[in-house]
Amino acid sequence: MFVDSVDIMLSSGKGGAGCVSFWTEKFVAKGGPDGGDGGKGGNVYFVVDNNTDTLSALRGRNHIKAENGQPGEGRKCYGRKGKSVDIIVPPGTQVVDALTDEVLYDLVEEGERVLFLEGGKGGLGNMHFKNASNQRPTYAQPGLPGVTKELRLEMKLIADVGLVGYPSVGKSTLISAVSNARPKVASYEFTTLTPNLGVVMVGEYDSFMMADIPGIIEGASDGRGLGLEFLKHIERTKTLLLLVDAANYRDMKYQYETLLVELERYSEELAGRRFAVAITKCDTFPVEEVNELTEQFLADIGLEVNKTLNKYKANKEYSSYGFVEDFGVNLPKDEPLFVLPISSISHLNTEALRYTLKSFVNSVTEQEKEDHE
Repeated sequence: MFVDSVDIMLSSGKGGAGCVSFWTEKFVAKGGPDGGDGGKGGNVYFVVDNNTDTLSALRGRNHIKAENGQPGEGRKCYGRKGKSVDIIVPPGTQVVDALTDEVLYDLVEEGERVLFLEGGKGGLGNMHFKNASNQRPTYAQPGLPGVTKELRLEMKLIADVGLVGYPSVGKSTLISAVSNARPKVASYEFTTLTPNLGVVMVGEYDSFMMADIPGIIEGASDGRGLGLEFLKHIERTKTLLLLVDAANYRDMKYQYETLLVELERYSEELAGRRFAVAITKCDTFPVEEVNELTEQFLADIGLEVNKTLNKYKANKEYSSYGFVEDFGVNLPKDEPLFVLPISSISHLNTEALRYTLKSFVNSVTEQEKEDHE
């Protein structure tokens, strides 16, 4: 089961109480106080584990508590420390305060272990309170209470390329054709109900991550369809690939513009993400008709045909835009890096798309590093 959001309450352990005790032993008339300290309460940690891909293990666990510290004992014996709790989450999990909606942590690094709640300190035993004026103290400290927090955990997929498009546009078919992912593929809309991640191999030693997001329709940013629930999963992607269906009853320009509008309405940052366009299901038309559709689409969105496809061995029979060696990722708003007709069934231009997206991702990554420096 895919679970990407859970509400949960976490509590660290209470510190153990200190002990009031006096040393009693034969032939020792005044043994004095010997009450030990209480143990510290257990902590709560968040641990990022790449082997976990959902939050389903936390579903239904309304309140998770660390163990309380044990009280101290006589003979200056200290109480045992409470056992800590590790909350295992997948990479890309955000820890949000349920009361204020403040993002407390953004957990993305594999193996990261973050101390979230510290257990209460154990109380001091009466042996600490002996002095010249009070040689028989009958007081010990209680342990300090733990901390309780109400949280909302949200998982956002981390991928290099996010596939965005209408339902049944061919996103699942594409990711199954170019990656190791095997999502459910069918001929009806909203077949994909949960996001799918796939590793796309480029050569023998290079790869990138691709995410297939459930279909986005008009009004998705207002909560229509499934788009609003899963639009958040493409917030972390470095690049976007917009899929436009050549065989759909919706006009290609309409599909393209609707997707850009929904992305912008959901997040201005997401709308500024660099993107490319793939025209899908081109195996259903003759080459000449695909070229006419591609050129008409390019004209409708204000672009020109540019056939520079040699580097990536794309099929030269088809019209494409923007396939240049130097990608120049500083793109003007609402202009794709390239537009390429593809077919996942007949594998038309899928190899060219694979290598191009990898170069695109590399260019974006390098520019992000330069911007940070």
